[in-house]
Amino acid sequence: MTLRRPHPAWLVAAVAFIALVGAAGFRATPSVLLQPLHQEFGWSLGTISAAVSVNLLLYGLTAPFAAALMEKFGMRRVVAGALVLVSAGSGFTVFMEASWQLVLCWGVLVGLGTGSMALGFVAIVANRWFVHRRGLVTGVLTAGGAAGQLVFLPLLARLTGAHGWRVAALTVAAAALIVVPLVWWRLRDRPADLGATAYGAGPDDVASLPATPPGSAARNALRTLRHAAGTRPFWLLAGGFAICGATTNGLVGTHFIPAAHDHGMTETTAAGLLALVGLFDIAGTIASGWLTDRVDSRLLLGGYYALRGLSLLVLPSLFAATAHPSMVVFILFYGLDWVATVPPTVALCREYFGASGAVVFGWVFASHQFGAAIAATSAGLVRDRLGAYDWAWYGAGALALLASLLSLMLLAGRRTRDGGPAGPGIGLAFPAAATPAAPAS
Repeated sequence: MTLRRPHPAWLVAAVAFIALVGAAGFRATPSVLLQPLHQEFGWSLGTISAAVSVNLLLYGLTAPFAAALMEKFGMRRVVAGALVLVSAGSGFTVFMEASWQLVLCWGVLVGLGTGSMALGFVAIVANRWFVHRRGLVTGVLTAGGAAGQLVFLPLLARLTGAHGWRVAALTVAAAALIVVPLVWWRLRDRPADLGATAYGAGPDDVASLPATPPGSAARNALRTLRHAAGTRPFWLLAGGFAICGATTNGLVGTHFIPAAHDHGMTETTAAGLLALVGLFDIAGTIASGWLTDRVDSRLLLGGYYALRGLSLLVLPSLFAATAHPSMVVFILFYGLDWVATVPPTVALCREYFGASGAVVFGWVFASHQFGAAIAATSAGLVRDRLGAYDWAWYGAGALALLASLLSLMLLAGRRTRDGGPAGPGIGLAFPAAATPAAPAS
């Protein structure tokens, strides 16, 4: 008997998953270090949250250009460089003495690094290496960020409590750097680089993305945005995803631990609860990828956002000094819905924009981080001015219900396409069967 070797696509996906976990360490850092930095330097939560907002904003703005850079220079170079930036940004914080240095390290360096490995990277791996199981692979890779949060949050909380926040920052720096050799050894850009085809590709399938378009990566990313921005689906997806960012990374990811601490809960306990969000998020995101292969993505997004909004509206009444059962139920429910929105959003970008879907998703993801940046700063200001986070949670719940409505509005565009010619601004910006025609010479 001979052992059957796994398809190369699965090995590439595994390395991508590990790289995402390595970079995800910083995603857990701000919520753990918010109070220690406030206590040591005396900076207000609004000031520290502003550094987080710069990170989130650059994380989003870098994503579409990173997707274009990956098409131009290859995933391996871009991802390895991104991990080095994350390591440098986290490591240099141990030398800072002023708040602007926090903005430079947390905001600029780590923002650029993590943005270069954002969900556009996930979309490229799934689209290039898989024909079958794309939704499932997207869900698994997206869960890599949650796995990183799960791995690092309790560890960082314990390190901070026992040895101080500088040891925690250096741990994140080392974790990101350790992954670089693995990325350089195994990550490849296209199946053809290994003499293979995409997983599940048949004779009639295109095994890889079209040839890299001429011109600079930045110009191609901006040209893609210009075409996509002329369509109604792009703005509905971007609007919903901006609210997604505001209600996850921006608010819960950054301020859940300080909010729980306000009610007498220890930071270690609160970090454990947030890590549970990551645990359930892994299951929820993988299940969402499975559902995306079988259920209309517009309906999935509408349901996800509605359930998230309702859960946030009841959250202020659940905070207490201990993790009582009602809070644990919220953590379970919210965790399943944390980034379950990603697989259907990636699928819709591919459906509406075809071969340009990965770069378009990079721009949609930029809106996600724009919303997260606004929420991170706004929630910190609400806490500084009102002395509590309650109105931040209520506002986020209302916005999530609005995102549900925006997602369901995509159904109208689908019916128009199925039933006849699409109206202005509705329909495929770049049909899946072809890219925009070049002008005649």
